Amino acid sequence: MADKPLILVCNDDGITAPGIKVLVERMQKLGKVVVVAPDSPQSGMGHAITINHPLRLVEMDYFGKDVLAYQCSGTPADCVKLAVDKVLHRNPDLLVSGINHGSNSSINILYSGTMSAAMEGAIEGMNAIGFSLQDYSYHADFSVAAEVVDVVAANVLNNGLPPDTLLNVNIPKVTREELKGIKVCRQARAKWEEEFDERVDPYGRNYYWLTGEFQQRDHGEDTDEWALKNGYASVVPVQFDLTAHHAIGTLNTWELNEEIK
Repeated sequence: MADKPLILVCNDDGITAPGIKVLVERMQKLGKVVVVAPDSPQSGMGHAITINHPLRLVEMDYFGKDVLAYQCSGTPADCVKLAVDKVLHRNPDLLVSGINHGSNSSINILYSGTMSAAMEGAIEGMNAIGFSLQDYSYHADFSVAAEVVDVVAANVLNNGLPPDTLLNVNIPKVTREELKGIKVCRQARAKWEEEFDERVDPYGRNYYWLTGEFQQRDHGEDTDEWALKNGYASVVPVQFDLTAHHAIGTLNTWELNEEIK
């Protein structure tokens, strides 16, 4: 019998979050699972890495005797780097990150620790997927998300992903009967209109609390935001090459070298 695929599981909500427990359970049906995840919540960390402090890996028994699991003192990206170098000693066949408590659709991918773990995997040549559920509750129902995880992960294992590509998968907060299916989409053009609520602490010093409102300005019916609003799980293929290739021609018309000839 062929060896089972090696699957690395990470997240940004921390190793004790309910979402990662569900993801581990689903991945055990597909292969041999190893977990390296943060020891505390790392939401909004983006692709931060730790360079000025030591990192610690501590083996934990959170997922039973069949799952090798470590909690890491670093960021989600740190977790992936350490997992490959110090735990697996090779790339896994699949990296899955999540299931995140809350959406990572549209612009949120840039801030997401969940997606940065997957992005780090893709940079290193792994098949990588980030999974997020549109429900921020600690007690969220992950049953529908689990079915989407099964389908997408199995397809990636069977087919692989194009080079330098990962998947951003978001699942709406719906019942099984309300889920209309899985839709391949583009990332919506949307952003947060942010404000800082100014407050005063007991010592009379000002401090600021980030607040904001999500503004959806893209009304296309091929976006992740449209899919989620209309009862579909969204799958967006993502790349880490941020070059605006369409702008190169325009910039080449500028007189950039006139002053230095």
